Amino acid sequence: MRLLSVDITKLSVDAIVNAANSSLLGGGGVDGAIHRAAGPDLANECQKLHGCKTGDAKATPGFRLPAKYVFHTVGPVWQWGKRGEAEMLASCYRRCMELANEREVKSIAFPAISCGRYRYPSDQAAKIAVSTIGEAIIGSSVNDVIFAIIDPTVADAYRLVLADRELDL
Repeated sequence: MRLLSVDITKLSVDAIVNAANSSLLGGGGVDGAIHRAAGPDLANECQKLHGCKTGDAKATPGFRLPAKYVFHTVGPVWQWGKRGEAEMLASCYRRCMELANEREVKSIAFPAISCGRYRYPSDQAAKIAVSTIGEAIIGSSVNDVIFAIIDPTVADAYRLVLADRELDL
């Protein structure tokens, strides 16, 4: 697992993860950027999926993106940790890794799911992301996981968790 301060829509990986809203029809932040970069075919394909529940993920082609696939996942809105947010966030990462295995994806890039508009604390989100992917990657087709995070404060939280993980290995 590695961290890059890069626009996720520019990465040449097998799959990128979209931190989507439940409609899957585009929005702000990472979601809007992915929809703009992929072009109108992405929205048309997403319409056929009839939305997505929090903690789940659905796959589409990448269309105009350098990535072959987009895995759309709906993270939880932070409610002070009182509504099962940690499990829902972990489920987002697990489901994306399941989709990756089903499609024999070797490389995947994740944003910081729920850390923007959904206000999930980045230090807690980073721990969940790294530990969940760390478990899911064992025996997986995936051999390259990138966290594509531009926000410096969020990136610092992920950097600390990744450094701690390296010390534990």
